[in-house]
Amino acid sequence: MSLADFARYPLTFGPSPVHPLRRLTEHLGGAQVWAKREDVSSGLAYGGNKTRKLEYIVPDVLASGADTLVSIGGYQSNHTRQVAAVAAHLGLGCRLVQEHWVNWDEPGYTDVGNLLLSRVMGADSRLDAAGFDIGLRQSWTDALREVEEAGGTPYGIPAGASEHPLGGLGFAGWAYEVEQQERELDVFFDTIVVCTVTGSTHAGMIAGFAALEDAGGRPRRVLGIDASATIDKTRDQVGRIARHTADLIGLERVLRDDEITVLEGWAGDEYGVPVDSTIEAMKLSGRLEAMIIDPVYEGKSMAGLIDLVSSGEIGRDSTVLYAHLGGQPALNAYASLFPG
Repeated sequence: MSLADFARYPLTFGPSPVHPLRRLTEHLGGAQVWAKREDVSSGLAYGGNKTRKLEYIVPDVLASGADTLVSIGGYQSNHTRQVAAVAAHLGLGCRLVQEHWVNWDEPGYTDVGNLLLSRVMGADSRLDAAGFDIGLRQSWTDALREVEEAGGTPYGIPAGASEHPLGGLGFAGWAYEVEQQERELDVFFDTIVVCTVTGSTHAGMIAGFAALEDAGGRPRRVLGIDASATIDKTRDQVGRIARHTADLIGLERVLRDDEITVLEGWAGDEYGVPVDSTIEAMKLSGRLEAMIIDPVYEGKSMAGLIDLVSSGEIGRDSTVLYAHLGGQPALNAYASLFPG
């Protein structure tokens, strides 16, 4: 099989835009840095990377006859907001489990941002005190059962859509999209930098770029910047999903260990809690490029990019593509980071 053999339900405007970050590049004094913008890729509730994954899951939802999407994330989950948006778009019900994944208790944390948007879109969002874990959750399976007991037909989408069998396909497609945009722009991105937590965004990229290389394309690095603070779990999950996705899209070999890179050093001690490098990266991105990034994911991957370019670990002759995965609505829940 190949990626083209899988049904896709369009939820985006088309290819997400790619553009150079000229002022950031000049400031860092090293590699050329570009961005690919999943944050402006869709008209559904501010979009983001999970929308691209859901394009390959929706056909299975429709075929199943489900009437309610059931998913899970933290209180300020970007993923659950995008699931709520897709449910509204399709005319389905939406039951969301919102767990206490982040040790952040700013006033209004459960009233603004992604949670507020999900409620506006009609989702049944219920708070749960359980802490962070990237694996499958009992609270999610309980929610599926509750929908069934109420007479509904649920369709379960795990956290980040990552443990879904089709969860990596969207970003395998992203890799093919990048290759097409490179031809149009006459540029080659030898290094991709992406945030990774539940893993399927990063894993899909790995599989997609491996398939392109095997078809005669040039080799490149896909660097995942861990933001989970549970590095071993994330590495294991990225590798597993990448190999599964590679098999789905017809890669005729096993992915090598050196193709699966998850770097630590910027997550801090706890998932979702910004550290000094996160805040500095957010300020730099905003001040130099008017590109707004969040404190949970993009602030940490940008901090990694800044350090890797500044130190020369990503060389001056490199052209780097930063994957902006969205997440800005959560900023409202972290207003104390930027006092007036």
